[in-house]
Amino acid sequence: MTNYLPEDARDINGSRERRLLLLAALFLGLNALALSLATTRGVVWAHFWAPAGWLVVMLLAHLLLDHFRPLRDPLLLPLIGFMMGWGLLLQDRLAPNFLGRQFVWFALGTFLLVLVAIWPRNLRWLRRYRYSWLTIGILLLVATLLFGVNPAGYGAALWLKLPFIPGVYFQPSELLKLLLVVFLASYFDEREQLAPLSGIARLRSLAFLAPLGLMWGLCIVLLIWQRDLGAATLFFMAFLAMLYLATGDRWYVLGGLLMMLVAGVIGYFAFDLVALRVDAWINPWPDADDRAFQIVQSLYAIGAGNVLGQGIGQGFPDYIPVVHSDFVFAAVAEEWGLVGSLAVAGCFAVLAHRGLRIASRSRRPFRLYLAAGITILFAVQAFLIMGGVTKLLPLTGVTLPFMSYGGSSLVMSCVMAGLLLYLSTAEAEIGL
Repeated sequence: MTNYLPEDARDINGSRERRLLLLAALFLGLNALALSLATTRGVVWAHFWAPAGWLVVMLLAHLLLDHFRPLRDPLLLPLIGFMMGWGLLLQDRLAPNFLGRQFVWFALGTFLLVLVAIWPRNLRWLRRYRYSWLTIGILLLVATLLFGVNPAGYGAALWLKLPFIPGVYFQPSELLKLLLVVFLASYFDEREQLAPLSGIARLRSLAFLAPLGLMWGLCIVLLIWQRDLGAATLFFMAFLAMLYLATGDRWYVLGGLLMMLVAGVIGYFAFDLVALRVDAWINPWPDADDRAFQIVQSLYAIGAGNVLGQGIGQGFPDYIPVVHSDFVFAAVAEEWGLVGSLAVAGCFAVLAHRGLRIASRSRRPFRLYLAAGITILFAVQAFLIMGGVTKLLPLTGVTLPFMSYGGSSLVMSCVMAGLLLYLSTAEAEIGL
């Protein structure tokens, strides 16, 4: 028999979400005031329009979800909204000329998040047409290899220019990571239906070795032709995590890590970009004023932040090149200190916990793998960029989800968050 939560439980969900959103709004408002006072020595209302717009968009999203999906996870929207609002605040601090564009991407992303969370009746269309999604992903990759551009005019050509919309570019690798998770979730779901999860021969069969080789080949293509170390690392690590979830066989993971290490060694000796990032990770100081300038300035910023930070608008994070995109975590560390850095890391930890909780409560394998795959993508991407900024890992060039500047990353992260919200509701409605 299907179980339903009582009406008072639905009210508790909505009330909890509202309180958390209002707390996030208070944080944004106080920091906008502090930024205004720090940069102009007076209250400048231009610093308040983005937090005010954020509040309107978030309340609309909350009302729609409260009406159509009352049994959703009550922490996901406030958590994601808080990080997006903090990201808008960072753009106002670090690159105010990009704030308007980022706000448009934020509003579009939130609209898609709500749409994905409330519109689908089921996810059969995602599961059934997995080879179509894989084909679309491969075609996007080929199109980027052939026609890719870089809006900055230099560096890796990882973007496609959207037709009929001047000045707007799309990074296909952001969509590709979601398409790959959908494909793998459907693939592992089918393998689970065809054979029970037992037996060493089955676990190490061609059915699981084939996608391992395919993913390794895809990452090699990304690494060699596009010099996209970040996407290659993110795709392969997320795939290995999903493969371990599907099989429970650690030998697959160890073999995959060995393959990734081999690809990294090849990349180090074959490509200057990979060698530069590895050398800067091992010892950046000999090139502190040249090729390792970015990571050295990041370390200075983190050290200057101390425990409580310099205060918003009172540090010097803009000494770091591209700080508004790849290095926003360093800006957080300098102006909000260790406390702010741990808050960001804690947000992603809670997001990972809620996502894996949704996955663990899923009765259907496809939903389990989809929720786990999306959660793994968020967690791995955040870990890669935070580790790179703090020199725990080599820099990979990925963005910090929800907080870094970039339309493609923000919109696709919102779509994936919308799927998590949908999955949390779907499981609640069948009595989980």
